[in-house]
Amino acid sequence: MENTFVLKYGGTSVGTTDRIKNIADQLIARKQKGHNLIVVVSAMGKSTDELIRLTKEISDNPCKRDMDMLLATGEQVSISLLSIAIKELGYKAVSLTGLQAGIETCTTHSKARINRIREDRIISHLKEDEIVVVAGFQGVNENGDITTLGRGGSDTTAVSIAAVIGCPCEIYTDVDGVYSVDPRVYPEAKKLDSINYDEMLEMASTGAGILETRAIEMGHKYKVPIYIALSTGEFPGTYIKEYDQAMEKKVVTGMTIEENCLMISISMVPFESKNISRIFAKLAENNILVDMISQTAPHDHFVSVSFTTLRDDKEAVHRVLNELSTEIEGIQVYMDESLVKLSVVGIGMISQSGVAATLFDILADNEIDFLQVTTSEISISYTIHKTDMDKAVHVIAESFDL
Repeated sequence: MENTFVLKYGGTSVGTTDRIKNIADQLIARKQKGHNLIVVVSAMGKSTDELIRLTKEISDNPCKRDMDMLLATGEQVSISLLSIAIKELGYKAVSLTGLQAGIETCTTHSKARINRIREDRIISHLKEDEIVVVAGFQGVNENGDITTLGRGGSDTTAVSIAAVIGCPCEIYTDVDGVYSVDPRVYPEAKKLDSINYDEMLEMASTGAGILETRAIEMGHKYKVPIYIALSTGEFPGTYIKEYDQAMEKKVVTGMTIEENCLMISISMVPFESKNISRIFAKLAENNILVDMISQTAPHDHFVSVSFTTLRDDKEAVHRVLNELSTEIEGIQVYMDESLVKLSVVGIGMISQSGVAATLFDILADNEIDFLQVTTSEISISYTIHKTDMDKAVHVIAESFDL
């Protein structure tokens, strides 16, 4: 359908009934311009955190299926209230859960992936001139069970629906766009008018919390134009779009910091590929995302393996490593929570050399040590001590005019 847009509002944007009323006003203004609107919303404010807190009063290890059932109620509150607010203004609206919106997922609870979206019901409501309000973050699996999509799941819901409908997606949140560096860490950071999918994906995967990586992947795959802006609409936002040659003029586009970083080092691993395979297979089985993998050269038939993951997964990692220690005798494990991951991102690195050399010089000149370094075509990442974070951010940002 022409003039159709998917708009997503985050938890802060719908944190109070007054904010929900303001969003309803904005939607009516868009509707009066002839736009067909699909609105994806998150749970109100900190309501998801409150539900998790209640769970912890009962169980330290609740069933994931039950948790999905519980957490999905947060978005159902939001969609109901927004639909009511729209109707109070005299316009038609309908609220749909993930199930009702046709969002089908895999069977994994708490971190489900969307398999497909049956868009028929959404389109039929649009044809009835209704504003369609969809619960983000949730779907239904082949067993008919409610599932949730994990961190940033509402972003993924919104972009996925836009991909199926074939329309742009606008993400409204509590930030006014994408910055070269997190302004909370580096207040002088510049806001970007536009950024390409690859750079945005790299920044998201290395620590920028603005948009969930699966949402960017979906946008890239289906060429969904994505716009990120402040929910009040006061300031122009940032467009995430396809690459164009002008983007190569700036070698470095942005820098990210992942403070939720945990580095694991496993030494005295017998030098056999099956042992390395066993380590990462176990981590994958437990849905633990790993990053910055490195391995030493064999010495006396032993190697050391290091990788980073999120501190949020510390308990799961600890459990996996305990299991591995019984399977691979003699291994020694060290976990370091005193680090952050700093990443420099830019599509210009593909065609211009010397960025790595410049970064190594900057770190050396400022006596900033790093424990690991990994590279891709458009990024370079380091693990450094938390105590060096502020200094590293400032000297790198100043050197590359971020």
